[in-house]
Amino acid sequence: MAEITKVKITSKTHVKPSKVIGRRECQLVTFDLPYLFFYYNQKLLLYRNGDREFHDAVEKLKDGLKHVLEEFYQLAGKLGKDEEGVFRVEYDDDMDGVEVAEAVADEIAVDDLTAEEGTKSFKELIPYYGVLNLEGTHRPLLALQLTKLKDGMAIGCAFNHAILDGTSTWHFMSSWAQACNGATSVSVPPFLERTKSRNTRVKLDPSLPPDPHSQSSGDAAAKQEPVLREKVFKFSEAAIDKIKSKVNENGPSDGSKPFSTFQSLAVHIWRHVTHARSLKPEDYTVFTVFADCRKRVDPPMPDSYFGNLIQAIFTVTAAGLLTGNPPEFGASMIQKAIEAHTAKAIDERNKGWENAPKIFQFKDAGVNCVAVGSSPRFKVYEVDFGWGKPESVRSGSNNRFDGMVYLYQGKSGGRSIDVEITLEPGAMERLEKDNEFLMEL
Repeated sequence: MAEITKVKITSKTHVKPSKVIGRRECQLVTFDLPYLFFYYNQKLLLYRNGDREFHDAVEKLKDGLKHVLEEFYQLAGKLGKDEEGVFRVEYDDDMDGVEVAEAVADEIAVDDLTAEEGTKSFKELIPYYGVLNLEGTHRPLLALQLTKLKDGMAIGCAFNHAILDGTSTWHFMSSWAQACNGATSVSVPPFLERTKSRNTRVKLDPSLPPDPHSQSSGDAAAKQEPVLREKVFKFSEAAIDKIKSKVNENGPSDGSKPFSTFQSLAVHIWRHVTHARSLKPEDYTVFTVFADCRKRVDPPMPDSYFGNLIQAIFTVTAAGLLTGNPPEFGASMIQKAIEAHTAKAIDERNKGWENAPKIFQFKDAGVNCVAVGSSPRFKVYEVDFGWGKPESVRSGSNNRFDGMVYLYQGKSGGRSIDVEITLEPGAMERLEKDNEFLMEL
């Protein structure tokens, strides 16, 4: 893997919307607030050179950004609080805007970074490693780093997760790409009225937790961040179809509808990761999915709703039951948990949180968990700024813990899916050798 010290920042500027917008304020809602103690959401897109000059590409990206921020101006703002202590997004024309760093890494090639292993090399290519969303009170809510590689370009993005989820992130990215390709307006403007999804005003006074990267007390110092490995497993369309048909061989026993592609792949990952962890049969294991609730809430919200409209859905069982039963056992648990997450359940979860707010840290997903974020529905490989589709789309080092899984559409398109998994090294080693998991039978 290329040495990460070979990245040199050459300049930092800020980009603001290209027109006057004035003062705008938008209250954060119950769906947003739990993410204040998550870290900035990091994405890395890698592009091959083609014939373009790096300088020209940077100017094109900045110019497109100015235009797309006219609609997505919240990303050029800051976090603030109103007089009653309720968090909000604030924008004013005199704010700095989006941070854009330019960098050079002439010795690093695109292929060095598209390896399926690891994210350590990404730390110097994506801004805001280890920065909490709460710091958006004094930092930009979007920071970008455009890095010139030996034969291409890396676009590193850090989005403040307290103000938007994955659906909104990729809505912004595709709109930015359209602006760079000459679109004079955003084809689907963001729906910015968050309080239409929930309007309870929740006062929070969180203080920054101790930095996990600099533990000082004796016990904490001994309990440093665990060593983890990340890897991307690429499942072809044929492999996905095979996984789905196997889980559906005996179908749901209670006559409910067939298991979806997501439910089938989810139980495949959950069972094989649980097996790779060598858990005792009586050990609990939790499956968590961060589910989009835009169409679950009442009234439903448009796909263009800009903000967080996700909630974690949990289900739990004993490791022995999960791995000892056929896959439809776990798939049925996942299906039931997802189907039970109705507008009523969402409302009850929100009320419970509003009565006793709990700020989650990114690793609070559950014991021996497999937690799934992102979605293969996001059209990440269609983010073309005018020089072709990305070679690779990855998540950065933030918000990773043992059992975190990101799903992306596969580069080959169709129903192929890339599965990005973070595990402890021993479990990862066993998973890599599990041919039934890899579908290499």
